[in-house]
Amino acid sequence: MKIYIKNMVCIRCKMIVKQQLKKLGIQWVKVDLGEIEILEFIETNQMEELDFNLKKYGLEVLDDKKSILIDKIKKIIIELVHYQDEPEKINFSNHLSERLNYNYTYLANLFSEVVGINIEHYIIVHKIERVKELLIYDELSIKQISYKLHYSSVAHLSNQFKKITGLTPSHFKSLRVRRRKELSSF
Repeated sequence: MKIYIKNMVCIRCKMIVKQQLKKLGIQWVKVDLGEIEILEFIETNQMEELDFNLKKYGLEVLDDKKSILIDKIKKIIIELVHYQDEPEKINFSNHLSERLNYNYTYLANLFSEVVGINIEHYIIVHKIERVKELLIYDELSIKQISYKLHYSSVAHLSNQFKKITGLTPSHFKSLRVRRRKELSSF
């Protein structure tokens, strides 16, 4: 049985979910970003208690199909942008359609309707957060970062970065206090 969790986008979230499952005596096979695979059926009261406990941490159990689909879209984007060392240059619309077995137009319309921004903007925001992360680590040049994240040029990355943050990547890199947003805040 699979349970889908909203806002479960990082390793810390996975640790919280595992802790809550253990607390409730629920055995799991796998805890992954956005989903849990459990061994046995969970009683309604256990599911409600799990949801109640997770809400304290900004997470929640999803139970309707549209919410689950939106969360799957977010999970795929986050995995591609944040958790792959060398993401392949892919067409996000085709990739989402293939992974989720839905027409991209349907996915895009549903996402915009529920989340309030389009998928393309959501991807851009996550790419900029990844750029910030890489700038903070200070291991790659801006040119290397633009190549790694498949921007057509450093200028393209810089323009997008400035449009989202109000700063150039170089100015952001020079700041002493660098601000990044939590992935779950999107």
